[in-house]
Amino acid sequence: MAPPRVLFVDHAGVLGGAELSLLDVAAALGARARVVLLADGPFRDLLERRGVPVAVEPMGALAGVRKATRLPAPGALLDAVRVLRRLAARAGDVDVLCANSQKAFVVAALAAWRAGRPLAWMLRDILAPPHFSGPNVRAAVLLANTRSARVIANSRATADAFIAAGGRAALVRVVHNGIDAAPFDAVSDDAALAQRRALGVPDGAFTVAMLGRFHPWKGQQVLLDALARLPGVHAIVAGAPLFGEDAFARELESQAVRLGVRDRVHFTGFRDDAPVLLRAADAVVHASVYPEPFGRVIVEGMLARRPVIASNAGGVPEIVEDGVTGLLVPPGDVAALAAAIASLRDDRPRAAAIAERGAAWARERFTVAAMVRGIEEALAT
Repeated sequence: MAPPRVLFVDHAGVLGGAELSLLDVAAALGARARVVLLADGPFRDLLERRGVPVAVEPMGALAGVRKATRLPAPGALLDAVRVLRRLAARAGDVDVLCANSQKAFVVAALAAWRAGRPLAWMLRDILAPPHFSGPNVRAAVLLANTRSARVIANSRATADAFIAAGGRAALVRVVHNGIDAAPFDAVSDDAALAQRRALGVPDGAFTVAMLGRFHPWKGQQVLLDALARLPGVHAIVAGAPLFGEDAFARELESQAVRLGVRDRVHFTGFRDDAPVLLRAADAVVHASVYPEPFGRVIVEGMLARRPVIASNAGGVPEIVEDGVTGLLVPPGDVAALAAAIASLRDDRPRAAAIAERGAAWARERFTVAAMVRGIEEALAT
């Protein structure tokens, strides 16, 4: 059987972990992959630079539908009909439509039905509160059970949440995200040191890095609280509010000032050079307060050969073996996070050993080749 031709659909024009994973998959599939985005933005530019054919079909009022709310935005239904007609027309010469997000899944499901094509869902969310309202979970599961040929979950935790919500287990295949190690290996010690100095981190100061979207559930506020308990420790905090969380970004600035740690927190804004930022730190922190579907930055920290500290929930334990390839802490536990950071600061040989084991594990288990192979197999069965 020939490998399937795939039309991927994503609702976002901005860059998040789901989009970066889709970028690698689509680029690896080459001429067999095309992408439709339901919003324009830097993601389109990145796809084009990687040679992936991409088109934009704006959602209009459908963009106002939120995962955690019950009701669609006014006019969303009419815009959905318009988008699905155009999407169905684009699906005429592919073998399968593959949605990369929940919002894209709703539109792609209708377009696949109209075009007479099978549908797959790249499930990258924990389908449970507080991320999703009850009605949204039930609607997504019903649509998956009745319209999807395959649900490809990015972790066992993501798959289990889908099944617990009533999803059909027979639909599910688990394919962990894969990340290219080459950009991390290309960062020299000199480049990492230069980055530290450019950010204003004093030479010799123990420094942690936290990268990702600014949102309360991602836990940047937990890291700042932990930093207040760790005199002399610095933090590189990279990211930006992607979907209207600007008020939270301002709150983080105020929190850092209030705690007296603003001079030790280096906010960088959005950055697309994760390898050098992670290599510039002594350790990498993941502090999500709710279950993380996967935790891409954890693998990135491992590939950067830095010890990682991560919240013990969701898909994270599938990546980190506590005390072996990283350290696990209870989500939202400021004291535990501070203690974990201090333990790495105070025992550098142990930190280095954890980092090396993590690097070896990530290079063995979370490769782009394995991810692409798993997705191809899931789509073909």
